[in-house]
Amino acid sequence: MSDMYNVSASPHARSKVTTQRIMFDVALALVPAGAFGIYNFGLRALVVMLVCVGACVLTEFVYEKLMKKTVTIMDGSALVTGLLLAYNLPVSMPLWMAFLGSVFAILIVKMVFGGLGQNFMNPALGGRAFLVASFGSYMNNFEPVKKVATDVAGGATPWDAVDAVSSATPLAMLKNGETVDILDMFIGNINGTIGEVSALAILVGAAYLVIRKVISLRIPLTYILSFVVFMILFGGKGLDVNFLLAHVCGGGLMLGAFFMATDYVTSPITVGGQVIFGIFLGVLTGIFRVFGGSSEGVSYAILMGNLIVPLIEKITLPKAFGREGRKHEK
Repeated sequence: MSDMYNVSASPHARSKVTTQRIMFDVALALVPAGAFGIYNFGLRALVVMLVCVGACVLTEFVYEKLMKKTVTIMDGSALVTGLLLAYNLPVSMPLWMAFLGSVFAILIVKMVFGGLGQNFMNPALGGRAFLVASFGSYMNNFEPVKKVATDVAGGATPWDAVDAVSSATPLAMLKNGETVDILDMFIGNINGTIGEVSALAILVGAAYLVIRKVISLRIPLTYILSFVVFMILFGGKGLDVNFLLAHVCGGGLMLGAFFMATDYVTSPITVGGQVIFGIFLGVLTGIFRVFGGSSEGVSYAILMGNLIVPLIEKITLPKAFGREGRKHEK
């Protein structure tokens, strides 16, 4: 018996990198965008974040307890899902809706399909899509910049500071033929969802992920470059730099490209697959923005991309040595 070997299934590679470390790196990288969202929109932005994170963590904990499964909330994945969902919500979103969207993201998109590693689409974007379908008018109700913070400073509570005033995002203004300030869009002094407004803050977080080797630039750069090419060809403005920069900085493209399209579970693992995936996202986002009724398009492009990842991997996975190879002719 001592001469027997312990044989296990491949692969046999091991890494010191854990899911927990990766998720907390992502959470840390999201801090600049979240901090700017709080600065830009006021304390209620923080409240929305806390509600989404709390609901995600609680939902995962309760489900796993009820199903008698190992509790996995300490891996940080629910934390990241809550943050990303909150970043995709307007600050005026009623808190009970934010809570409901968070429950949907974890329970339906993630846990029902087997938990982390088994979900077929990004849970945060799945939750956002659910909220858009269920409460579309609230999801498009964007508070004017600084309004909530000003109201709170004047003595109102964060909840009292929210009303039904709607204000257009820069991309909506651009679609209507209006001009936008590119510098404001890059810094984040604009209307939009909590975590998407500052391209600068998002890039700071993305740089941290690249330095930590949590993500590669293959998907984000392919996504953004293919989108820019599409807009040059079909956007109607040609090589108008201001037009192109506005579209790159607006509509959650930066947040989606660096933090959601790169999700390990719902993106391809092969190099060729990642390139195809990025091109697909860029073209689809361009189609939504140019020919669709919405001025955004990032969320649905990524969700649709998630659905075809199995097909992309099927055609890009390398064949095993010696299998299905062409026979040498004699």
